[in-house]
Amino acid sequence: MRIVIAGAGEVGNHLAELLSNEAQDIILIDRDKFRLQQVESHLDVITLRGNATLPSVLEQAEIGKARLLIAATDSETSNLAIAMIGKQLGAKRTIARISNPEFLDTRRIDMQQLGIDALVSPETLVSEEILQLVKRSAAFETLDFENGQLTLIGVLLEPGARVVDRSAEDVAAEVQDLHFLNVAISRGGEAIIPRRDTVFRAGDKAYFIAGPQGVDQIYQLTGNKPLDIRSIMVLGGSRIGVLAAKKLSRSYHVKLVERDRDKAFELSDQLGDVMIVNGDCRDVDLLEEEGVGHMDAFIAVTGNSETNIMSCLVAKNHGVPKTIALVENIEYINLSMNIGIDTLINKKHVAASQIFRYVRQGELINMANLHGMPAEVLEFEVAPGSKLTRGRVRDVDFPRAAIIGGYVRDGKGHPVFGNTELRPGDRVLVFCLPESVGKVAPYFR
Repeated sequence: MRIVIAGAGEVGNHLAELLSNEAQDIILIDRDKFRLQQVESHLDVITLRGNATLPSVLEQAEIGKARLLIAATDSETSNLAIAMIGKQLGAKRTIARISNPEFLDTRRIDMQQLGIDALVSPETLVSEEILQLVKRSAAFETLDFENGQLTLIGVLLEPGARVVDRSAEDVAAEVQDLHFLNVAISRGGEAIIPRRDTVFRAGDKAYFIAGPQGVDQIYQLTGNKPLDIRSIMVLGGSRIGVLAAKKLSRSYHVKLVERDRDKAFELSDQLGDVMIVNGDCRDVDLLEEEGVGHMDAFIAVTGNSETNIMSCLVAKNHGVPKTIALVENIEYINLSMNIGIDTLINKKHVAASQIFRYVRQGELINMANLHGMPAEVLEFEVAPGSKLTRGRVRDVDFPRAAIIGGYVRDGKGHPVFGNTELRPGDRVLVFCLPESVGKVAPYFR
């Protein structure tokens, strides 16, 4: 598949890296010679220097042969223009990265009529993820599928939890009418796909796929209790900070700290239900004066990763039970639990999850990357006559580095067990380590 990416910034570069691992034919366009040289030094992609809004540059990239055009420059208007022009020049599918959520309102404008097949707003996606993490405060990672009929939840196993030092089989035997399945464990940096005899250990980061009734079962067995969150402090008046504060203020008391004085006054007019504080978010004395120790959640989304991490550590030191930090360096993600922060979020991960669904082959409906470990959650629809319709799940020779976790049938979500028999039309969630991603799709065809 030929994929043209416009923009070698943080999102474009990350996408090029991920897609090059998929053995795709990638052409990366950017005006900056230095950016392209950096990409060429470590990625097997074709680079083209130029302005991707110009038809001549897109034609140089042979846009007419492209199955997918991803406009991911730093300019929202440029991305919209690139996608529209690229469609006119023959690109089969176009995706534009945007920042302003107004463009996502399909009631106002039909982007497909303009030649744009999909819009991706990392800022909007991250703000939604923050909202879900606050709502499910006992989890460090949470993803909903099929309108919440299936949920992936990641929880930290503390010493003394009922599941610790017991196998998944023992736990299942104890619980009547089980509504969840353990699909992965992260232990000491190693990703484990559990089997019936896998034993839970204190300190494990355990991932479960659950139906609506299974979430409470998981909390009871792991000892993770939802927090009573009422007051939240948001650090940074970035677009993510504003979107998150606006959504959170509908249910919680929110205080937002912004360093820039003019911007703080502007936000006070824009966010009527949010208390705006003008001050340096790196100032510990300021945070203490503003009552950081009395907050139930602390969310750091400034433009500086180190500031976000350090301020969350300050909040933890003052007793804040829930901390979330935005980071740009993906390498930081695996450090979150080790350094004491509940969740680290990366925009590039979030954007890649949205865009990858247009790249993957097979009956893929949805997918998501995880923040806490190198894995993907894939959602497929079972096709008539596929391998998975020929008997029980346990009898299918499914890849060892993947596990079928749940399915939705007739609008209701269920965990998958060994004796489960899947039917055509079922929507199925698969937890998948990187080495088996390409092996999973054929089972659903």
